[in-house]
This record gives sequence, C-alpha cells and structure tokens, in this order.
Amino acid sequence: MGDDFGPPPSVVGPILITGASGFLGSALVEAFYMAGYPVRALVRASSPRANLPKDGIAIVQGDICDRASIAAVMHGVSYVVHAAADYRLWARRPDDIIRTNVEGTRIVMEEAMRAGVERVVYTSSVATLAINRDGTPADESRPLSESAAVGAYKRSKVMAERLVQDMIDRDGLPAVIVNPSTPIGPRDVKPTPTGRIIVEAASGRMPGFVDTGLNLVHVDDVAAGHLAAMHNGQIGQRYILGGENVLLSAMLADIAALVDRSPPVLKLPRGLIYPLALGAEAMAHLTGRTPFVTLDGLRMARHRMFFTDTKARNELGYTTRPYREGLADAIAWFRSSGYLR
Repeated sequence: MGDDFGPPPSVVGPILITGASGFLGSALVEAFYMAGYPVRALVRASSPRANLPKDGIAIVQGDICDRASIAAVMHGVSYVVHAAADYRLWARRPDDIIRTNVEGTRIVMEEAMRAGVERVVYTSSVATLAINRDGTPADESRPLSESAAVGAYKRSKVMAERLVQDMIDRDGLPAVIVNPSTPIGPRDVKPTPTGRIIVEAASGRMPGFVDTGLNLVHVDDVAAGHLAAMHNGQIGQRYILGGENVLLSAMLADIAALVDRSPPVLKLPRGLIYPLALGAEAMAHLTGRTPFVTLDGLRMARHRMFFTDTKARNELGYTTRPYREGLADAIAWFRSSGYLR
C-alpha cells in the first residue's frame, strides 16, 4: 500500500506510537517514519527492541498503565497511535489482559486529551464487531456486545473501544478507530496466536484442521491503513483494516506449498479437541507457557470470522497486497529468526 492517500496533517510535534516494539507497532514505526513524521516510540523497560530501527526515531520508556510515565512521554506530542495491547487468548490471570487493554487505553486517551493532541488513531480489533453467522463478511455497522464477547481478550477490546467512543462523544477526543483483522508477516516476535499457527504448520506439526475461516492481511498494509486513517479518517468513525477471507484449510495448504510439505487433509470434529484444550490449559497453569490450543480459541472458531474492508477502501484509500505475500514474508522471517528449522 502506498502513501498517496492525501496530504499529511501539518506536523508540529512528534507522533507517539504505543506498543512500538511489537509486531504491529514496529510496522507502524516504519510507516510513520517513512511518511516524514518525527516518531516517538513507546516501549516498556522489559520489551525487546530488535524490531526498532537504531537511528531516526526517539525511543522512550513507559507503561500505558502508569499514568505518570504516559503524561511524561505525551509532552509536546501532536499525534498518537495507540496500538499497545495484551493480545493473548489465554492467561493465568485474565484480569491482567483487561487491565492493560482497558485501563491502559483510558490512561493514554485521558493524557492525550490533557496534552492537547491534534489527532489519535486508536487500534481496536475486528474482535469488537459482530460476525455474520451465515459466513458472509461482516462490516463496521454491528458492534459486538460485551456479554457476547468470548474470553478476556475480546471482552477487553470491546470495553476499550466503547471507552474510546464514549470519550469521543462526551469529551471531544479527536480519535479515529481502526479495526485490524488478523495481521501476518515479518517481525512477529512473540509470536501472535496466528503466527504460532504459521510456525507449527510450516514445521509440519499440524496434521489436521477445524472448519473455520479468518480474514488475513499483511501487517505492513495494516500499518499503512493507520497512516491513511491519520490523514483521511473521520473523527468518531471506525474502519476495518482487513485483507482476504480465507478458510483455515486453505491457509494451511498455502503454508505447506511455501515450505514444500504436504498439506493436512484431516478435518477434525471440534468436539474432539475440547479435551485437548482443557489439558493444554491445565498444563499451562503449571508451566506458565501459553497453550497452543485454548478453549476460547475453539469457541471463536465455531464461526467463520469473515469481514469486509470496503469502507476503509472507499473513505481512506486503503489497499492491500495478496495475503499469500504476508504468509511468505512471515515464513521467511520466522526461518531467518530461528523459529523454523
């Protein structure tokens, strides 16, 4: 995606990007730096910084749940992209996910208002949108209720987006909301749940699949979509930043082709996997290691999570490359970084 979607805002001070060392955050740093913004990249003290450039940006330390540190790094900032989030489908303490994603967002938005920033782009998720049970792509028009959200992550993102929307409506917060679907690509250091699927499938450790689907998009296109939202987004509006709707079976077949393996052909009944997920979560409580199969993940996979990004394409000038390029870039990065043997 190019940057030919309109003139940038009049850059006065730097842009603060939260979650800058992460998968999407590092792509955002690159996109805004290349577009000419002075970038202030917020990272936690414990965050690995290998994804960040060594020159050209200001790396600042802070924690979105620590108001004093956010107030300090917000000084002089003109724009904010709030992308920091706890993206886990399982945690020993689910309240940690909610605290980071909801209270952290509250602190960032309140301090942005206090600092008088010109514009905020808030990174939400398609997790806040109701899917269509018939498998047709969903759009931005039907927000998911908190009671219908499966698991701590989805519930926290619903709560955080409602908080941002309320601040826009009540307090005049100058924010645009973007709802990325499922990013894939390079620099997925943790990796994300989808990144783990790519690693396991590319390593030949996924013999089967369940009948589900998801919307996949190159992470760099999502980052460029944030830039488009900063330039052309309407305050108070939400925009899906998606890519292609893909069956899980097709995704696994494409991964197999990229690594010269045979694709899995075993379609697994979802009910048979629930005991495995229970056992994996029980083991995770003992070891602290995130399970590959989770109960919440299985519950979400009951329906095809398909979305349409027509609104972003029409209003922002958003474009994307074929999702297979994201798969290829992800596999190349995982291989070069030692995740794949």
